[in-house]
Amino acid sequence: MTPSELPYTDPSRLAQALVGNGYALLRPLEVARLAGCTLADLDALAPSWDHLALDHYLKDGGRYRRRRHSCFVDDGKALIPTPHRAHWQPVEYNALHGGMHRMFEPIDGDTVARPAWQQLVRSLGAICSQVKDARPWYVEAHQFRIDTADGIGRPTPEGAHRDGVDFVAVILVGRTGIKGGETRVFDAHGPRGQRFTMTQPWTLLLLDDAAVIHESTPIQPLAGHGYRDTLVLTWRAQSFQGEDA
Repeated sequence: MTPSELPYTDPSRLAQALVGNGYALLRPLEVARLAGCTLADLDALAPSWDHLALDHYLKDGGRYRRRRHSCFVDDGKALIPTPHRAHWQPVEYNALHGGMHRMFEPIDGDTVARPAWQQLVRSLGAICSQVKDARPWYVEAHQFRIDTADGIGRPTPEGAHRDGVDFVAVILVGRTGIKGGETRVFDAHGPRGQRFTMTQPWTLLLLDDAAVIHESTPIQPLAGHGYRDTLVLTWRAQSFQGEDA
């Protein structure tokens, strides 16, 4: 499936797509327009993916994933960084790594201070609020690099899953020298499904986490070393996971 054949969403109907299909897919230029910036502004965020730390929590013993993680509160007026905290999920949503308090290095302060970062995260939060008016949103941001240094890299070693939040965004930042990495989205309560491969930087998949499950297939190198960079954002009402009132 070429980029022009992907099941893109009309950008004027993002909220309706989330309600009706459980997901929406946007082209890079439409993501930039939604955020009120240029693709060059978004591209200026990408170099920070070259400075991620190794994920030491992988239970399969792999060394194919590097990441950083930071949290924010979006109150509708500003995106407010929170004190650094561990990432936690219940085993019901992550059978492989659930129940673990995983403390990763925070995302670089210069990156999260850039207007393009702020505008991107807040504009997506505004779409979430069109579907579910639940501000403030408790937002987690994850920078991932999955590489093929050991021959294969697994973007979702836990398999097809939900995240235990309200909404999830999976944004491709870049992919170099790899094959695979197909995105799969399935109806959580029925047989419908969609599969496609995001190849263009800043292609964005926005998911209603209660409505669908999702995964990305393993990647392999085309020749030598390859990698796939993504930004994963989640929005949850009331609290971060593990801190429910």
